[in-house]
Amino acid sequence: MDTAPDSILRERGLLIFDGDCGFCTTSARFLSRWVDRHERYDVQPWQQLDLAPLGVTEADCIEAAQFVRRDGSVVAGHLAIAEGLKHGAPAWRPLGHLLTLPGVSWLAARAYTWVADHRYALPGGTPACAPKVPAQPQ
Repeated sequence: MDTAPDSILRERGLLIFDGDCGFCTTSARFLSRWVDRHERYDVQPWQQLDLAPLGVTEADCIEAAQFVRRDGSVVAGHLAIAEGLKHGAPAWRPLGHLLTLPGVSWLAARAYTWVADHRYALPGGTPACAPKVPAQPQ
């Protein structure tokens, strides 16, 4: 497995995504290219990482994107995306903070869940992106 040394992961955050999902990979490339242009954090597919030392499981990574902060704490889903935005280029940081505000965070969580459940049908999506378990009615 290609893993970064623990010291690098602690000096820089780590956004973990599903490398088998075309939509997720396209989104991760966008973040790397446009949001984190100065490489303030790493962006890696979970399939290339040793997850246990990071405090996440394969099931966590299949369910949602994960962001491992420098202090080792982990956030998932829309909060992982918000964390990536907050640590990105200055122009993106306000959006990252906005996604964590009460009310907005609730809406962002619902939007993230919808996108995650339908990523196979979105641009770049493939059958591999389809949810492994049928979505539960809310």
